[in-house]
Amino acid sequence: MTDAAPQPSQPRKPSRRVPLIVAAVLIGAVLGYAGVYGIGGLTGNPSGDPTCRPAVDLARKIAPLARGEVAALTMASAPLRVPDLAFEDADGKPRKLSEWRGRTVLVNLWATWCVPCRKEMPALDRLQGELGGPDFEVVAINIDTRDPDKPRAFLKDSALTRLAFFADPKAKVFQDLKAVGRALGMPTSMLVDGAGCEIATIAGPAEWASDDALKLIRAATAK
Repeated sequence: MTDAAPQPSQPRKPSRRVPLIVAAVLIGAVLGYAGVYGIGGLTGNPSGDPTCRPAVDLARKIAPLARGEVAALTMASAPLRVPDLAFEDADGKPRKLSEWRGRTVLVNLWATWCVPCRKEMPALDRLQGELGGPDFEVVAINIDTRDPDKPRAFLKDSALTRLAFFADPKAKVFQDLKAVGRALGMPTSMLVDGAGCEIATIAGPAEWASDDALKLIRAATAK
């Protein structure tokens, strides 16, 4: 009796279990990371201090007022504690942004070599004169790195007397904001709440003395 010829073996289909297991592990890792750091952590920006959540809620509330002359504002969508910027006052005394805790602050970075900055300064000066007080202040920080007398002369020649003079001749404040993705060009302005958290940011100039800006900042400082 002749044995039947052996049948050729069928090639085994590659198992899908290994790729599925690997995918499951990767998804789990991503979800775990997001759970710890928030969605912002996936883009390199951790969710930050949870005490900044009210600033995000405020940003959402006043977002409809970001129109017209301040339409370019980017409202905070995730909690971000602003770096404690270090700079100097007119007397050369070291100052820090944290000294303004309890007040809403419009931080502005400017330089005399920046044409849009120079054009924007009179509006910032008027804004300080209109709303500056115990609840709000414009903190305009000059970052000229060469001639320290030039920005002072500019403010004097332009009769901008309401703004206090602050400066960082090393321009580290720009790098500090750039490190958290909030300084992409000049001028840069950031609206910060009394806890030191971001409410909104704008890259470029704005007409800060306009009705649009005044309404938005009044809403941001309302209690």
